[in-house]
Amino acid sequence: MRSRTRIAATISLVVLPMVLSACGNGAAVEEAPRPVLVTRPTGAVDGVSAFAGEVRAREESALSFRVGGKMIERRVDVGAHVDAGQVLAVLDPGDLEAQARAAQAQLVAAEAEYGRARADQLRFQKLAKDQLVSRSNLDAQDAAAKAAQEQVNSARANLLVARNQAAYSQLRAPSAGVIATRSAESGQVVAAGQQVFALAADGVREVAFAVSEGAIATFKPGQEVQVELWSQPGKRWPGRVREVAPAADAASRTYAARVTVDAPPGTLELGQSARIYLPHDALGGMSVPLAAVQRSGNGTAVFVVDPKTNTLKLQPVQTGPFGQERVPVRSGLKPDDWVVAAGGHLLRVGQKVQAVDRDNRPVVR
Repeated sequence: MRSRTRIAATISLVVLPMVLSACGNGAAVEEAPRPVLVTRPTGAVDGVSAFAGEVRAREESALSFRVGGKMIERRVDVGAHVDAGQVLAVLDPGDLEAQARAAQAQLVAAEAEYGRARADQLRFQKLAKDQLVSRSNLDAQDAAAKAAQEQVNSARANLLVARNQAAYSQLRAPSAGVIATRSAESGQVVAAGQQVFALAADGVREVAFAVSEGAIATFKPGQEVQVELWSQPGKRWPGRVREVAPAADAASRTYAARVTVDAPPGTLELGQSARIYLPHDALGGMSVPLAAVQRSGNGTAVFVVDPKTNTLKLQPVQTGPFGQERVPVRSGLKPDDWVVAAGGHLLRVGQKVQAVDRDNRPVVR
């Protein structure tokens, strides 16, 4: 029985390779060349960096009550235009008015005490002239009168503070502008200094945007840019960088910047989206399509077709500032290279390809 098993196993080891060889004809299946769109490097164009921004007011104020309490009334909504001094919200003034009345009562009591001390002081002065009281008693009475006078001054100051706090129960607009945001509602208890509204003051409008760490070196205050509104594509106005934050935001790692725009009054509305274009000088050399550039380690590269073998190689290149459609190439390419224009993320080095142009005609033979 064991002898038959060994014979069957031997036959299987001999026959199976013969069957597989007959099915595959003894040769590995060759991968068909993959069509790729190629192009030659062309002359470089002016590089332009674009950044997304938002139209904001130059002066933006966070409005809050100077005292805490329950907000019993909100008189404006988001988007409302307000005048300077207009009442925006009101706190319950009951406790503040009670404090003012208490301060008033303390002042009355302090004035009465000062009147008594002053009368005693005058009486002791007369007695001291007749040498009916000692000098030490007179000094003590003078000190008491002076202390009573200071109590009156303190009570008056406390009354002034209490009256001011009672007036602080009304939140007023510091200047004319538009209510940009609302952070509290009627019935809510708010603390002193807690933001209730954000006011965008009337006047100059600017475009606020964020600059990445890699591009911060190209932005300086006073630098000229161009601004385009999303609602008016193709129409650009000259602008100038007014300020750039000296430190990056801890969360986004970007630098806040602002641009003033030389546009007709009323062109820029709060909250509109805009693009900021930073033009670069024209770079000599060549450029390739934006989709042709691939990441390679810490640098950039493009796929180039070898005309002798019709295979791909990854050619490292040094690029300039990225444009909207093309990327200037400062070094790494020759004018007669065939560069893969798109789809590089699906390719690999050494892959067999068929290079074609936009009309699907072979270009490398």
